[in-house]
Amino acid sequence: MSSSTSNNLFPTTRTHIAAISIKEIATQFSTPTFVYDAEVILRRVAELSEFDVVRYAQKANSNLAILALMKQQGVVLDAVSAGEIHRALRVGYQGGSDTSRGPEIVYTADIFDQDALALVQEHNIHVNCGSVDMIEQLGKVTPGVEITLRINPGFGHGHSEKTNTGGSQSKHGIWHEQLAECKTLAAQYDITITGLHMHIGSGCDMEHLSQVCGALEKAVAVVGDTVRTISTGGGLPIPYSAEEAHIDLRQFYALWNAARQRIVDQVGHEVCLEIEPGRFLVAESGFLVTQIRSIKTTSDKRFYLVDAGFNNLARPIMYGAYHPISIAVEENENSKHVDVVVGGPLCESGDIFTQQEGGFVCTRSLPEAQVGDYLVLECAGAYGSVMGSNYNSKLLAAEVMIHDGMAHLIRVRQTYDALMADERVIDA
Repeated sequence: MSSSTSNNLFPTTRTHIAAISIKEIATQFSTPTFVYDAEVILRRVAELSEFDVVRYAQKANSNLAILALMKQQGVVLDAVSAGEIHRALRVGYQGGSDTSRGPEIVYTADIFDQDALALVQEHNIHVNCGSVDMIEQLGKVTPGVEITLRINPGFGHGHSEKTNTGGSQSKHGIWHEQLAECKTLAAQYDITITGLHMHIGSGCDMEHLSQVCGALEKAVAVVGDTVRTISTGGGLPIPYSAEEAHIDLRQFYALWNAARQRIVDQVGHEVCLEIEPGRFLVAESGFLVTQIRSIKTTSDKRFYLVDAGFNNLARPIMYGAYHPISIAVEENENSKHVDVVVGGPLCESGDIFTQQEGGFVCTRSLPEAQVGDYLVLECAGAYGSVMGSNYNSKLLAAEVMIHDGMAHLIRVRQTYDALMADERVIDA
């Protein structure tokens, strides 16, 4: 198996994924196809074992096979929509709180739409309220329940302004100065606030997390001794380039555990420490396998144009996100690298995978390739397929999970009939 690399972590050539040939995968399932290595997910789950509860933020990747794998590992779920509640129920998660891991499903959002509120009521789904209005709307239909609150501490941080979830510019969470109002409103409906959740953005560093811990301790002091659970939120970073590194999980846990102990001293009883990772659990497991369909040159650029576009992987166009890229060819000492722009098939100038935030087109040093070679966009297991669209009437990609040495189809490629199945022509 080829393993030639520009660095050990991110190869520029890759002929296999989890010991299965990329050519074999592409031949069997066609392209573009998302491929997930289940073993990577299992390792990431195990790395968080010190936390009392690991709650997967399924918005990162909500394929039923991924959710079922999480359930097998004792991971519980966060849902941000009625659809995600339905997914959780479909794979066997249940409402209610009769479990040592806390509620198996928590609905976390800033609003209730009608479907979500009905599901919460029907299945006794625990709610993590992100707005004061949610407390009143929930109290009117299910008084006497327990809730948690997602608090905006007044500051935020993230790898992009679009992933910053705290501060006055963010729509997320209840403003920290409204906690007393929340307590009063909850009491009117006999609602008990049993937990607090604080998340300021994806890719946070220890300095900002320390500030979050302090802000959460202040919030607990306002809510009082009904608090039994604190959630660190998610946003654990993963490296997308050689310049980045994995987060120090020991330091991360130690920071939060120390805050938990101070909160225990405040409330006078044990407090559950919960973490809510999404991207951390699945991003590195995922590969978007594509085929180079054209190689074009301009006065100063060479383009590898592939059959996947931002309809499949939107992170580069949305955030200027960097993804490692490899070519499925054998490399040797005579192999040549060239600077290329990698783009997709969509009728949009922004359909470029090698771009920075703001739409600035960049080049990447990759092995010289030919039309028909396979190109792999790596670290694509989070916010890939779930953000897929039918723009340009492109079909949603297939998804494959490699588990126990076998490649399993976990989402069939959309058909053209399915693409148009819900549309109606008005009779003249």
